[in-house]
Amino acid sequence: SMPTEIDVVERRILQLQIEKVALAKETDAASKERLSALESELAELSAQSATMKQQWQAEKQGISAVRTLKEELDTLRQQAERESNLEKKSELIYGRIPELERRIATATESPAVATGEPRMLKEEVDAEDIAEVVAKWTGIPVSRLMEGEMHKLVHLEELLHQRVVGQDAAVTVVANAIRRSRAGLSDPNRPIGSFMFLGPTGVGKTELARALASFLFDDEKAIVRIDMGEYSEKPSSDASNRCTSVSRALKTPSASCAG
Repeated sequence: SMPTEIDVVERRILQLQIEKVALAKETDAASKERLSALESELAELSAQSATMKQQWQAEKQGISAVRTLKEELDTLRQQAERESNLEKKSELIYGRIPELERRIATATESPAVATGEPRMLKEEVDAEDIAEVVAKWTGIPVSRLMEGEMHKLVHLEELLHQRVVGQDAAVTVVANAIRRSRAGLSDPNRPIGSFMFLGPTGVGKTELARALASFLFDDEKAIVRIDMGEYSEKPSSDASNRCTSVSRALKTPSASCAG
């Protein structure tokens, strides 16, 4: 199939060609000015597309040639293993096989395969290719997927402090709990961590929980947050008020507290 880079350019060319047909019917000055700019962009994109297609074809031919040579090399190696004639076996091992290996190395380093431009085609799938596919599926940035787990755990406090100002003690406790879990030192049958953050509004309790969820699951909403603010109230000597607050917290009818 056509590489994504070429496909993007081709789609843009098609879009501009459609717009060009529509503008050709207009006679006002603005349309003529836009048509002139559009034709310039079309010429530039067409030249870019031609260059990219030429590189694509060169890479295809180079990769095909290398693949053919490798298949021939495998055949010679199998032939050398089966050959019982020592003279022919020696010729294969010390003559034809090394020569073919040199040809493969030369073909691999040729401009048709290894160019100064970014490669459009790859013979093998690497970690970056897999990360790009997973990133498209999950929406997680490639840089996050490629970042090593060990590096992220070592610098967890720094990552959390990018969103949470201060609260060094709380951030350290949370980071240590996550590292213990990742190192296998915690009970696998229990949650990764259960934290109770106490303090007035605005000190960073919720933001720390969101930052931690974003680090662990790449989704700051992946937390169970219980806000106890609605249950806080000034001390009161009124027994009915205290009873109402307790019943609301316990989800029980207030009448059960009477007496």
